[in-house]
Amino acid sequence: MSTHTNSAIASDFLHNLKTQTADSHKKLEDLSVSKSIMSPEMKLEDYTFYLSLMHDVHNDTEEIVFPFFSNLIEDLEQRRKKHLIEDDLLFLNYTKKDSAKVFHAAEMSVPFALGVLYVVEGSTLGGRFILKNVSKCPELSGEKGVSYFNGYGEKTGSFWKAFLNFLSEYEQKHECGDEIIKGAVFAFDSIYKHFEGR
Repeated sequence: MSTHTNSAIASDFLHNLKTQTADSHKKLEDLSVSKSIMSPEMKLEDYTFYLSLMHDVHNDTEEIVFPFFSNLIEDLEQRRKKHLIEDDLLFLNYTKKDSAKVFHAAEMSVPFALGVLYVVEGSTLGGRFILKNVSKCPELSGEKGVSYFNGYGEKTGSFWKAFLNFLSEYEQKHECGDEIIKGAVFAFDSIYKHFEGR
């Protein structure tokens, strides 16, 4: 099979993944807690609350999902973000007392976990847009308190592309697109329930 055919199959899968998760993604973005950090009138407590919720997401991701990829994704350690949220919360004088479970899945396969990781990594890309809004807040206009939304800094785009390449290659090699999509929908829906229930 030619490289051109491979890349066409990869882009078909990525398009399919995006299309089949669009409703779940939109539902999550429409929640008031999601909208609060994109509001021009964003309050510091809304921002802190959002970070606290995302800490739970990343805590679960690093504990449950990351172990699946320890020998598969070379830059996995650089993709840890829980500590960035902890730095931001420290700057905001917020102490997080306990973590809530987000991903309640009895059994996860590697493709399913990859779908979850797709959603979490995608949120880093989205975080760069959120950063523009939260940086308008006087208390967050410097470097402090925004390390999580800063993502991978200028490398955010290239980190996302590298992840999508890995995702596409894995899907082509193992023909597990449906399972990856299931994992991604599960991740969006789990985060939705977590945000809605707080």
